[in-house]
Amino acid sequence: MKILIYSPLFYPSIGGVETVVSILAHEFVRQGHEVKLVSQTLAKDSKEFPFEIIRQPNLKQLLNLTRWCDLYFQACISLKGIWPLFYIHHRPLVVTHQTWYRRPNGSYDLQDYLKRFVSRFATNIPASCALAERIPAPSTVIPNPYQEDIFYERAEIPRDKELVFLGRLVSDKGVDLLLEALANLKPLGLTPKLTIIGSGPEESSLRQQVKALKILEQVDFVDVKVEQELAQSLNAHKILVVPSRWDEPFGIVALEGIACGCVVVGSEGGGLKDAIGPCGVTFPNSDVKALTQALLDLLSNPDKLSHYRAASASHLSQHTKAKIAQEYLQVFERAIQ
Repeated sequence: MKILIYSPLFYPSIGGVETVVSILAHEFVRQGHEVKLVSQTLAKDSKEFPFEIIRQPNLKQLLNLTRWCDLYFQACISLKGIWPLFYIHHRPLVVTHQTWYRRPNGSYDLQDYLKRFVSRFATNIPASCALAERIPAPSTVIPNPYQEDIFYERAEIPRDKELVFLGRLVSDKGVDLLLEALANLKPLGLTPKLTIIGSGPEESSLRQQVKALKILEQVDFVDVKVEQELAQSLNAHKILVVPSRWDEPFGIVALEGIACGCVVVGSEGGGLKDAIGPCGVTFPNSDVKALTQALLDLLSNPDKLSHYRAASASHLSQHTKAKIAQEYLQVFERAIQ
């Protein structure tokens, strides 16, 4: 099968969509298919991939690539990338939906309406049941994979740190809520250490909040970590906290934490609960009191951590690279018929 992947963002850009697309592209090749990937992201280095990457192609190049493929696969609906299908017919459009087509306040603008309209003419693969409910067309839910060759438990690393957050330091991710919960635990006699992995525009205000809450000695900001370095850091922690204000479409970070031996505490809105599965607990989005209680319960009852960790092998087996890629390829084969 000749698969053309259109992913506006790709390496060296880092994010959930980029990670999913990279995993799938590698696996499609490994399972015997031809892959070419189109991206609008420029790259300064020459990192090698087992498939051709065409960056910022001109109109003629994109038309020729569309003629080449058996199937046109988009990473989320890109209106700028749809137009070749109006000229090159009989190429099925398959879309993996990794985000909401709506504004942050829940409203829709013209672009959102158009993307939802396009979904009616595509074969749709949302990453979670929550996403599927928002797509106005039939779909096949396939959860996201994770990189099991990078994220796994390392017995040689002491798991002697309590809490870790991983993500961009923006208001939607709710780090300030986690800091409030940390301060709430102090009068209860618990002073767990928190490692914040990531960077972003809210870092300065979060550092000020740490000082104001008088939890300076408990919080460590460590900037961005990726791949092996990130996996090693996660292995040193007991609990990964994902306190997002907004509804996460899925949450690969939860899978990565679980694979490294963390129990996950995450907000329950959206698809994050699918990623956490039986390997952690959820709390209502933005509910600091509920987050505090969840952390208090786990930190005070270490046996519960063992209970949630015991479910990880079964849960993670549903998210391996090979399994998820095969599920995608089965959908592709039906779309081509």
